[in-house]
Amino acid sequence: MSNITTVTEFLLLGFSDIREWQLIHATLFQLVYLAALIGNLFIIAVTTIDRQFHTPMYFFLKNLSVIDLGYISVTVPKSILNSLTNVNSISLLGCAAQVFLVFLFAGTEMALLTVMSHDRYIAICRPLHYEIIMAHGACVRMLAASWFGSCLNAIMYTASTFSLSFCGPNTVHQFFCDGPQLLRLACSTVHVTEDVILAIAVCLTFFCFVLIVGSYVRIFSAVLRMPSAEGRSKAFSTCIPHLVVVTLFLTSGFFAYLKPISDSPSALDLLVSVFYAMVPPSLNPLIYSLRNRDMKAAMGRLLWSKDFPKEKTSIR
Repeated sequence: MSNITTVTEFLLLGFSDIREWQLIHATLFQLVYLAALIGNLFIIAVTTIDRQFHTPMYFFLKNLSVIDLGYISVTVPKSILNSLTNVNSISLLGCAAQVFLVFLFAGTEMALLTVMSHDRYIAICRPLHYEIIMAHGACVRMLAASWFGSCLNAIMYTASTFSLSFCGPNTVHQFFCDGPQLLRLACSTVHVTEDVILAIAVCLTFFCFVLIVGSYVRIFSAVLRMPSAEGRSKAFSTCIPHLVVVTLFLTSGFFAYLKPISDSPSALDLLVSVFYAMVPPSLNPLIYSLRNRDMKAAMGRLLWSKDFPKEKTSIR
């Protein structure tokens, strides 16, 4: 029998072994994290305080900001701390928490983006039925279903992953605990349960993407029939960035979780993980809200003056 050491902690991969590059990485991550933090907190504050934003669209936007805050806070602060202290270790429990929370927030975000695309479809294509279909009770149920389904999937994936024994190398080739990279460190090379759960998650995610694309195709069809060129331009400038962020989020996530696991780290793997872990939470406030005229006016009232001129908010 050869000596076997049970792994009790993992080492996360840094972006560089050079101290100056570590500090640059920490600074860049801090700036991105701060931007995501400020943008999402502003959205939460405005949509909570200002009663004109108590509509289904902004109800979902506020919850999207909560999810984005949780999603980026799971991985980025730990990576910043590792670069500043030059200590890359994370406990087994901390690693399990990261895997669970990343799966939870990513799955909930995808489900909520699907619900939001449906909300826009109803608002633009079936405006007379909007208040009935998107009643407050229905919105709460859709949000609860998004959280429940993602939580169930995250529990199953995390439990099956950490039911494996880790007895070999303990270096995770990512800046956070990533599920596929952990499977590479397991004693067993057979991961049937994890593969099945991951396949279910991928199928559900792809189904959500199909629903999102279907909603926007019907929205674009309705927009093209609008007589106003300004209205068409506004609708396209709003919807196309949504699709770009969703596509970027999904393609980078699929690449990370579906590609064959390599025994050696690559810069591409790290870059892809940065895209799906940091870009959506940072860009969502800009794309979904901060480009919105009513939202910018409300932020101005919140920050500078209670007498800032109010503008009428549309559910569309």
